[in-house]
Amino acid sequence: MIFDKIKDKINEDYVRKEANKSRPEDITETLDNQEEIDRKMSTAGVLKKYTELGKLMVNMLKDYKLGVYRDIPWFTIASIVFALLYVLNPLDIIPDFIPGFGYVDDASVLALALRFIESDLHKYLDWKLEQD
Repeated sequence: MIFDKIKDKINEDYVRKEANKSRPEDITETLDNQEEIDRKMSTAGVLKKYTELGKLMVNMLKDYKLGVYRDIPWFTIASIVFALLYVLNPLDIIPDFIPGFGYVDDASVLALALRFIESDLHKYLDWKLEQD
């Protein structure tokens, strides 16, 4: 039953709609909470597989904010911001303190956001490798 609630609530339309609400100042909030986001993703079982992608997304936000990488649509930035702030929020659709289920919605939001931004992440990673 809990998975039906997740499936009904968290879908591409939900993630797209919420990402579109992101504001430029949300980038700063996300970056200010980077350590907490990293900690949460690396210690929550279902989120562990997203740890490296989360770090890559944070690095993309940093480079975007610094102005060194701007070849990226705003919707990609907004999707990253929404997904990472969603992970940070302990009282989202399924509160994180619920054992075994608390992070399922977080993983769902990350997975859906990654669908939107996958090609931009690849472009960024290629650019980053060229810089090194």
